[in-house]
Amino acid sequence: MADLPLHPFSPFAIELPTYVANTLSAPVLVSIFAAGCAVIFLVTYGIIQRTRPSMSGGDLAVALWFALCGCIHLFFEGYFSYNAFDMASKTDIFGQLWKEYALSDSRYMSQDAFTVCMETVTAVLWGPMSFACVYFIIADHPLRHPFQLIISLGQLYGDILYYAICTFQEVVFDIVYCRPERFYFWAYYFLCNFFWIVIPLLLIWQSASETARAFAKVKAASAGKKTQ
Repeated sequence: MADLPLHPFSPFAIELPTYVANTLSAPVLVSIFAAGCAVIFLVTYGIIQRTRPSMSGGDLAVALWFALCGCIHLFFEGYFSYNAFDMASKTDIFGQLWKEYALSDSRYMSQDAFTVCMETVTAVLWGPMSFACVYFIIADHPLRHPFQLIISLGQLYGDILYYAICTFQEVVFDIVYCRPERFYFWAYYFLCNFFWIVIPLLLIWQSASETARAFAKVKAASAGKKTQ
């Protein structure tokens, strides 16, 4: 009889000698994550209502988005970066959440070079910058769109590389990091990351348009002064 895998991650041949099984079920972990996101939204919304209640609905949505990004990037992804070389043994909430997600991408359990480096850059740069962007949006600061553009471009670039490298490994080397159940691929791997494709693209377009409009006004004003 063939040996049974010692962990639930694909490919089953990867060695995870420190692996400890989760004690919480997938529905419980997903509910905890969703509740955490709701708390982030509620706290951010409360702060905005106290400091700038006249903020437009569009700016409010963007501020909520970057508050969520800041928390996920700095704390959740920062947790992974800090514990990347022993993730398989972690049994706290963040550790169990990462092990649940890793059912769709086992690179998070195997010290994959790209994943560790990408998540570290995300935590160190895009996490703090996302919080700064929330402040700039609330304060209607001129740096809002430069920060929004830089962060969104970084998120988009990282996510495209994330998808591309995983796809390359599967197509070229026949290495599959996701379990065979399609739920893990579509719900975890695809959907959870696709938000960081669509929303950054929209924000890049918004910031590029606002920047172009601002430069056009400056150029028009400068041309008007020259004709006087």
